[in-house]
Amino acid sequence: MSTQSSTTTSSTTAASNKAASSNATIASDQPAQESLRVHPADNVRVALRDLPQGHRIDEGADTLTLVEAIRHKHKFALEDLAVGDTVTMYGVTVGRATRAIARGSVIRTDNLEHFTHSDTPVTRREHWQAPDVSAFEDHTFDGFHRPDGGVGTANLWLVVPLVFCENRNIEVLRQCVADALGDDPFRDYKQMARQMLHGDSPSHVTEPPSSPFPNVDGVRFLTHTLGCGGTDDDAQALCNLLAGYITHPNVAGATVLSLGCQKAQIAMLKQAVASKDPQGLRPVHYLEQQASTSEDALIEQALGTIFDGLREANQVTRQPAPLSALRIGVECGGSDGFSGLSANPVVGGVIDRLVALGGSGILSEFPELCGVEHELLSRCVDDATAERFSSLMQAYQRHADAVGASFSMNPSPGNIRDGLITDAMKSAGAAKKGGDSPVVEVLDYTETATRPGLALLCSPGNDVESTTALVGSGANLVIFTTGLGTPTGNPVAPTLKVASNSDLARRMADIIDFDSGAVIRGEASIDELADDLLALCIETASGRYTTRAVGLAQHDFIPWKRGVSL
Repeated sequence: MSTQSSTTTSSTTAASNKAASSNATIASDQPAQESLRVHPADNVRVALRDLPQGHRIDEGADTLTLVEAIRHKHKFALEDLAVGDTVTMYGVTVGRATRAIARGSVIRTDNLEHFTHSDTPVTRREHWQAPDVSAFEDHTFDGFHRPDGGVGTANLWLVVPLVFCENRNIEVLRQCVADALGDDPFRDYKQMARQMLHGDSPSHVTEPPSSPFPNVDGVRFLTHTLGCGGTDDDAQALCNLLAGYITHPNVAGATVLSLGCQKAQIAMLKQAVASKDPQGLRPVHYLEQQASTSEDALIEQALGTIFDGLREANQVTRQPAPLSALRIGVECGGSDGFSGLSANPVVGGVIDRLVALGGSGILSEFPELCGVEHELLSRCVDDATAERFSSLMQAYQRHADAVGASFSMNPSPGNIRDGLITDAMKSAGAAKKGGDSPVVEVLDYTETATRPGLALLCSPGNDVESTTALVGSGANLVIFTTGLGTPTGNPVAPTLKVASNSDLARRMADIIDFDSGAVIRGEASIDELADDLLALCIETASGRYTTRAVGLAQHDFIPWKRGVSL
């Protein structure tokens, strides 16, 4: 496997050097501003630092006195609010007061509930002001060109089970391949355990052998809990998702293990693969345990397909590709009160730049678009696209209602603790990851993105389920924003982790790739950091920068069992 360094090489651009090294040069977290009114129509401000009771805030020509202490990331009222009054942030309704809230008081779960104006009239936007991308117009990335025209940011062989019964065999294959190639990502941890138990000296450790497949980035082994015991729709959705991974531009080919009697049959997966690869350009090997003479024979045959596949994949090398071949999926997890002010808008700036360059973005997590539907509808390029978004959102909400759930249940305790009080408040910030470009396509779960521009993908708000869906729909790179910290990655697409605040970037430097905290401190603009982050995306897509998640072998894969996952 390729042995890329965890930092950029000497050929990295100055902008991406700045981005990748930001964790080592984090300045004081104290922002120049004390608080921020995000939109002129807002009736709340966000505390950018801890503010004591009695503190005075200049609010236009007026002065506001805080009636209680406000923790950083939390919001406080700019006017007296009565029961039933709405709270506005980012220029949209994000909640409704459940009790009187005095001017200068903090917004909490005990005085605000989720509420949106779902009947807001929609006016189709006629023009989009694209950002200046002249600095990137001549840029390319070094990718793996596939026979079907796709371009990969990685070159991988995939090993997948059709049913959970094969998970054990997948794990056997993983350990065998890692041992044979000297490519065990947990080698250091195993040595740590031996030292703790036996007192082995680190000097006993030998360096792993060089890879016989230098043009291959690895073998990825997926496991899951589906394939049998569910509905026909569950089995079909799993096959469609696996087909999206098998035919993904980052994947050279695949080995598929089936038990034989499960609901998700080989024939179903073959049909799903054929729908995404009608010319059969991707080599796929299907092995069925119940048709094999023994488990030993199954493992031997599977290993043979893997090593043969690696030899073939190794013949492909990185070659220049236009930035229009990039399709970036955007995701957030462990969000905080700063995510919608720094990390998410910076990522949105990257998507706008990529779209202006002819590339593509995918915004998912439908429960976290609740409350901003009218804004996204106004950006849809035609009536059919808008109608599909509305119908998928409404169907998701009806299904949630049918089982006694609601999008309002989406915020986690960590979200709430760090200032995201309602789902609408969280959604208004989360949608910033999609930038401002037109919506050209709306996809249901497992559908493949096909058009350049911004697509909306129906997926849950669960971090891993949604990231899994983004890659299954064709994202060859993922940008993941976080305010609290999460190690989430993906087995197929490199995942760049963007911190909303510099404290997180410093504390969890081993999982964070990019720090957007300078926006909060007033030291850099969203546009400046969007340029830096796009430069880092190019380095990552070219294999010159290894993301923290890839370096930690954080290969998370969880299919969505189309129930209610918020």
